[in-house]
Amino acid sequence: MTSLSVETLAADAAEPITSAGNAQLGIAVLAGIAVIVLLITKFKMHAFLALTIGSLALGSFAGAAPAKTIASFTAGLGSTVAGVGVLIALGAILGKLLADSGGADQIVDTILARTSQRAMPWAMVLIASIIGLPLFFEVGIVLLIPVVLLVAKRGNYSLMRIGIPALAGLSVMHGLIPPHPGPLVAIDALDANLGVTLALGVVVAIPTVILAGPVFSRYAARWVDIKAPEKMIPQRPSEDLERRPGFGATLATILLPVVLMLIKALVDIVVDDPEQGLQKVTDVIGSPLIALLAAVIVGMFTLGRAAGFTRARLSTTVEKSLAPIAGVLLIVGAGGGFKQTLIDAGVGQMILDFSEDWSIPALLLGWLIAVAIRLATGSATVATISAAGLVAPLAADMSTSHAALLVLAVGAGSLFFSHVNDAGFWLVKEYFGMDVGQTVKTWSVMETIISVASLVFILLLSLVL
Repeated sequence: MTSLSVETLAADAAEPITSAGNAQLGIAVLAGIAVIVLLITKFKMHAFLALTIGSLALGSFAGAAPAKTIASFTAGLGSTVAGVGVLIALGAILGKLLADSGGADQIVDTILARTSQRAMPWAMVLIASIIGLPLFFEVGIVLLIPVVLLVAKRGNYSLMRIGIPALAGLSVMHGLIPPHPGPLVAIDALDANLGVTLALGVVVAIPTVILAGPVFSRYAARWVDIKAPEKMIPQRPSEDLERRPGFGATLATILLPVVLMLIKALVDIVVDDPEQGLQKVTDVIGSPLIALLAAVIVGMFTLGRAAGFTRARLSTTVEKSLAPIAGVLLIVGAGGGFKQTLIDAGVGQMILDFSEDWSIPALLLGWLIAVAIRLATGSATVATISAAGLVAPLAADMSTSHAALLVLAVGAGSLFFSHVNDAGFWLVKEYFGMDVGQTVKTWSVMETIISVASLVFILLLSLVL
């Protein structure tokens, strides 16, 4: 689910690294994924190494020159770490500040005191949906993880009972609701109305997130009954703290990047003039990097200084926050490298070639194409862009509401069954301390429920509108 930069998207459109036919390419994709799964599950190899070897294997099976495969993998790894890695690092710093200052304790204690055990999954899905509205998926993850893990541990909940609703809230926002990049690109490609798409997206999102979040989490908690991983849980601050930050100040610090990105999104919609001064300012302060950096700097005062931290202790807190995420960064980066290798091999075009002669309704066609590209490349954004481009001619004669529903159908398909070629898969796996099988049974199934449930609600709306 990794968000893509302009440079990455430009690279996606470049010439394939191989001239293999569709049959050979299809076999190469299956073989590459099989190598990764086998190395991790059978030989217990570290996911970073498995993804690297799997990418090289994919290129070899597809008949690509080794140098081109390596270039694709390293380009994908680099762009993923550049885009996501810095956000993970800033999120880790903010999380450590929250934990060490007692701010996370303050949030968790307040949530536990005011929310019944029965209502907790619903509270988590609501919080995640609000936070996820203007945020990239990865930013939402790093902001929510400390709260999710602490609530699970302090309230003695199964991690899946709390974590799945939070992930569902973030994922639904990412795939269906503008101003996320995928839906925005699809709206532009299909010439749909943004306001109508946003309104219908919310109508589809609410029942979908209920099914995939609080309802599915009951079953996920039975299938994978695990506690929050100790190494990822923000530790309770030592008792030598002079005081704890207030609930209001802590909440304001967490929500600061959300507010900055939401302001940018609103200005982009209302002003829609990149040369206008206000939009230039909000484009800077609302970028994920600057928004999270601002939250970290503000947090040093509202959290660190409020808890009586000296400058030396603040520096130590920042230093300690970065060590635990080194493995996560490498795995997420390698997942991005594998995804880029798939894209550069021409897998997206292969899917488009196969789908040109399908004679099925436009909404279902858009969803199926997005599903196929998502499964092959691991990128929700690439799946959305490719599928929207293919079905764009069909939107020309559609009503305003049906064009909006086509955007949502493509977005829903782009979320289908996240697996080993999706950086988001590895992000969730590492943060929640699961193995590959457990991640498939929880995260991957949840993504599939979101995709299929969304399609059902979209098709029902198409009958009514």
